[in-house]
Amino acid sequence: MRKYEIIFIVRPLDEEATNAVIDKFAKLIAVNGGTIEKEDRWGKKRLAYEIKKETEGFYVLFYANCEPDCINECDRVMKITDEVLKHMIVRSEEKGA
Repeated sequence: MRKYEIIFIVRPLDEEATNAVIDKFAKLIAVNGGTIEKEDRWGKKRLAYEIKKETEGFYVLFYANCEPDCINECDRVMKITDEVLKHMIVRSEEKGA
């Protein structure tokens, strides 16, 4: 298992719809054999520039442990999900390795 940081920006929706999108990705990671160490919801923020005609977005950060296949599937689904404005997945450095 490798450690990853997954950050994504959700289109500004009502609270219930935003939570549904976040839960969708949490479940996707779990179904593919990964675990979420920590979930950090930064909340709605103004974007530095307009993305898909939106000026605000809800930022979410997952710290996850999973295999590369799980991350590939998560990346694929984020690309085709209309509610996700932007996303980035970074492999975390192991301390002391």
